Amino acid sequence: MKLIVFCGPSGSGKTSIKNFLLATNSQLAFSVSATTRPMREFEKHGVDYYFISIEEFKAKISNNEFIEWEEVYANGFYGTLKSEIERINKAGRVTVFDVDVEGGLHIKESFGDKCLAVFVRPPSITELHKRLVKRGTETDESLRKRVAKAELEMTYEKYFDRVIINNDFDLACEMSGQLVTKFLNE
Repeated sequence: MKLIVFCGPSGSGKTSIKNFLLATNSQLAFSVSATTRPMREFEKHGVDYYFISIEEFKAKISNNEFIEWEEVYANGFYGTLKSEIERINKAGRVTVFDVDVEGGLHIKESFGDKCLAVFVRPPSITELHKRLVKRGTETDESLRKRVAKAELEMTYEKYFDRVIINNDFDLACEMSGQLVTKFLNE
């Protein structure tokens, strides 16, 4: 069993790179995370996230149903259900995660060399801020929190197996694809 983790600050491009890899490599399958945050208008339950209540999330914590979980923001929980890894493994595919930096490090710690941990970073905090504004999903307060969190998260890149600087999206996708192919063939 091999697993691949993509982490990086919100707006770094990790989700877009993950989506590119899933579209171009049939061996890969996405591990849908659970969250208590509200669903965005373009998202679908069970596809982008499992959107659950805070109470349900806490019950799953108590039942030891997560491989990892974090309270990323006050009452903003995110986590990876053990059942997702089992579901993907039973299908004979490689699990791909798109998770918070702390969650990614927990997964890497749990699975060691069976896991490729890739950190995706923007070229700068200024560029990250522009990307988040362009996305149009943030309030001034949530934007401020995400940028502050990104500054902290970027200090974690040294703990990952590989770092992709997403300055050119096509190049970042190509480099990510090469890393994944090499890892799967080892």
